[in-house]
Amino acid sequence: MNKPRLGHIHFLNVLPLTYGLNNLNLKEGLELRNGVPAVMNNDLLTGRVDASEVSSIVYARNYEDLLVLPDLCVRADGEVRSILLVSKKPIEEINEDKIILTAQSATAHCLLKIIMAKAYDASPRYYTRNLTPVHPVPNDATASLLIGDDALYVYHHQQKDKYYYYDLGREWKKLTDRCMVYAVWTVHKSFAQANPEGVQFIYDRLYRSLQDGWKNKKEAIASIIDKKPFTERQVSEYLNVIKWNLTEEYLDNLKVFYDLAYEQKLIPRRPRIRIADVQR
Repeated sequence: MNKPRLGHIHFLNVLPLTYGLNNLNLKEGLELRNGVPAVMNNDLLTGRVDASEVSSIVYARNYEDLLVLPDLCVRADGEVRSILLVSKKPIEEINEDKIILTAQSATAHCLLKIIMAKAYDASPRYYTRNLTPVHPVPNDATASLLIGDDALYVYHHQQKDKYYYYDLGREWKKLTDRCMVYAVWTVHKSFAQANPEGVQFIYDRLYRSLQDGWKNKKEAIASIIDKKPFTERQVSEYLNVIKWNLTEEYLDNLKVFYDLAYEQKLIPRRPRIRIADVQR
């Protein structure tokens, strides 16, 4: 039997999972394919991987073809640190200004558009472009949206004499009083129908990798610290901000995000959240 193909996004927000898969030999039996969110999203939808972490909004747009693996997500209750709007002016003064969006994430794009419309009654002009943390706001724009390790770097190197910084997790919490589910792990429905044992195997390995990786948090941080522009303390604090358990409460929070995305015409319809059938 062919190994199940698992897409993996190796941002710091899933460091325990990365460590579990790569350092605790939990990727054995899997074909692991690494990439940024946009690539993994596309690979799952086109059948190049069987399962992957995907942006929450990607599930909403493709829910008829995907199933959510239970108990697993990337979420934060308020501050998230790794999704930042960096602006040359206060956020309440932004209206029809130009905002540059990172090319790396779809969920963050929708989150920002919801927040700007609902919380600030603003209608910015959005453009997608590659961004760098060294020069976070291009000369031709008022603000930019960064995610992931780039955003976390900017969070720890703020130039408050030059820019205003807005954590979108905090902004979402202010708007809705909800936590935000940024990503979920999904399997393609066709794979689940043809290979239920493979779905169970993927789920077991993901769940165990997160649990065992978290138990080895210090070792996980030590394994990447010389490759990242962060201190051990910064990474440790960040991993305390991010949570990975997906409960009924957080599924309800995800539905609130989908309702607002639908209201803003960012998705064509409200999705059904369908959970893969696995033993937990």
